[in-house]
Amino acid sequence: METLTIEERAPGVVALTLHRPEALNALNDLMFAELAAAAAELAKRADVRAVLLAGAGTGFCAGYDLAEATELPRRTLGELYRLQDLAVGAIRAVYDLPKPVIAAVHGPAAGGGLSLALAADIRLAGESARFQAVFVRLGLSGGDLGASWLLPRLVGPGMAAEVLYTGRPIDAEEAVRIGLANRSVPDEQLLDRATELAAGIARNEPLGVELTKRSLRANLDSPSFASALELESRAQVGLLREPATQEAMAGIRRRWSDRRAGDGR
Repeated sequence: METLTIEERAPGVVALTLHRPEALNALNDLMFAELAAAAAELAKRADVRAVLLAGAGTGFCAGYDLAEATELPRRTLGELYRLQDLAVGAIRAVYDLPKPVIAAVHGPAAGGGLSLALAADIRLAGESARFQAVFVRLGLSGGDLGASWLLPRLVGPGMAAEVLYTGRPIDAEEAVRIGLANRSVPDEQLLDRATELAAGIARNEPLGVELTKRSLRANLDSPSFASALELESRAQVGLLREPATQEAMAGIRRRWSDRRAGDGR
């Protein structure tokens, strides 16, 4: 791929890195297409249990490439719709990955770069991270590439309105405070800490993790507590029949028995 790299960072952990560092990893038509293709490939790989999403160089993603944006007024309406569909397909492919996705954000995550970070399950922010919904400052709607749906679920509707209406940057400290990022770490530790987190997830049984992610995503839109419980129960009962689950439970019983024996009980 020309705009991305894919490499193993730890057993079960693959880093998907935006790789246009000379342009602050700005998005373009090719990157949108390659993101969708890479996500589809990683979704099928049984050896991949968690995905680390990162940016090469000095930033995560500066949004749509301004050099290519100058050509947008010359495109026909049909061409603009096809470009929008291509961009939406890339964000959706990352969001729909059945494996947990951890975004390691440093420097700017602006415009489409913010939406890409929002599509991840977990966000770690380097101290240099700057999250910004710049759409409104360009005369566009702040509701682009899923931002108006994803952001309120993280920070609440009031804070999402402030972020989307003003287009102001959110630094790492504020991002953690409002729930946009899980935690902030020094830039030089960002990839290692994100890899450690992903590796901890990857050590768990993949089907259990996948169904946990499916439950979390589905229950964001669940109409009731009862329907959420029903969805969880179906996954849990199915997993109880899995050999890996039975083996893990047997291991816990053995450790508990050994501990009681050691205590003389």
